[in-house]
Amino acid sequence: MALHMAVEVVRDSEVSLTAQIQRFIKREITHGGLHPGTRLPSSRRLAHDLDVSRSVVVEAYGQLVAEGYLEASQGAGTRVVRHLAPAGTVVPALLDEDRTPGVRWDLRPGGANQPPFPRAEWLTCYERAVRAAAPSAHAYPSLAGDPGLRLELARYLGRARGVRTAPGQIVVLGGFSQALGLLCGVLRRAGADAIGVEDPGHPGQRRFAEECGTRPVPLPVDEAGLDVSALAASGLRAVLVTPAHQYPTGVTLHEERREALVRWARDTGGLIVEDDYGGGLWYARGPRPLALQRRAPEHVVYAGTASKCLAPGLRLGWLAAPGDLVGPLLRERARYDLGGETLTQLAFAELLRSGLLDRHLRRLNTQVRSRREALDEAVRRHLPGARVLGPAAGLHAWVRLPRHTDEAALVAAALRRSVAVRGGAAFRARPGPGAPALVLGHAHLPRSGVTEAIRVLGELTGDPNTRR
Repeated sequence: MALHMAVEVVRDSEVSLTAQIQRFIKREITHGGLHPGTRLPSSRRLAHDLDVSRSVVVEAYGQLVAEGYLEASQGAGTRVVRHLAPAGTVVPALLDEDRTPGVRWDLRPGGANQPPFPRAEWLTCYERAVRAAAPSAHAYPSLAGDPGLRLELARYLGRARGVRTAPGQIVVLGGFSQALGLLCGVLRRAGADAIGVEDPGHPGQRRFAEECGTRPVPLPVDEAGLDVSALAASGLRAVLVTPAHQYPTGVTLHEERREALVRWARDTGGLIVEDDYGGGLWYARGPRPLALQRRAPEHVVYAGTASKCLAPGLRLGWLAAPGDLVGPLLRERARYDLGGETLTQLAFAELLRSGLLDRHLRRLNTQVRSRREALDEAVRRHLPGARVLGPAAGLHAWVRLPRHTDEAALVAAALRRSVAVRGGAAFRARPGPGAPALVLGHAHLPRSGVTEAIRVLGELTGDPNTRR
């Protein structure tokens, strides 16, 4: 295998070439440039690349093997030893999801709560896209995204969600986080330094908005969704909402409040950011509510993502924006990058065009519905007095607990029984007591796992230590 490795040597140095190679490799291993298990070039290849005698490299490798930095075996070549402790990794606060390894049942939303990826369909679409891609697909992409994908998204969103948009009003981005960052930048430049957010809501989005220099203002949510009267009294010019399946309570924004929210936008010239994060995951009986955007396309930015219906690792999202907002969004984006990866966009466009995404969603909704039914049944059986809010949709459910439950004590006790759950308090922006609740991700577990985890929670709610 003709591997290459960048090594610095100085030929007129008083230090021998063997010692220079040895010291360089040792330093790279110590400082994290060469990681455990990394395969190095053969002595013959490295000697050729450095234009030195092979014996120089053989001697350097041999000394590093003797000192325990490298390991060599017949047929496997020379590698950095695997047992070296890796360098510490700094995890940005916005991405730190408080992992708890080793639990039997992890019911926390996000992270592991991800349904299976449609590998066969994606490979089919990716191959078609690569074979059909014009040479322009390998050039720098359009800031707004591939034109073919924007056309397919306009068609799909109009058909499946009732979104009223055109390809020229769609911007393809690297997930909702990038979309939120760009929107915060555009709002700041327009003189708006704050945005309303739902409470309870997504704590990561609140932190992200703050990191982008925009102040999140919590607005209360009840069983009818966002309290629009609180928004109207706030003096805000923008609000971020999840009307179809509120995150995390799961409630759908009531019809009267939808009308009130649109009136607020028209009366104040305000901007509504509609985060339709569910991505087609709707398996409740009856029709799914259409997008809020269709009621006031000039005041609503519709945001969607492939993270829930496919995989967050694709980093694929989109905005359907009012026409006068597209230019500012693209200018804001141009300050940070030159567009998204084109081949993934072409593959996703083929997934939409071929109908394979619809087929995947039907299959996925059937699977997740079965697990949600198991959750509902287990809550009725093992958590008397508890209630699952909202329609059956998405990858998680909000379970309101009896008022006598000590939420924090229950979460801690569940972890000791190898069940990881997240309490409702983690999603509230404002301090103070709220009705005890759990936010449970259920899409990735078998029915038996959902039932067993809820049974354990039921046993714990009978413990005096988890009661107020």
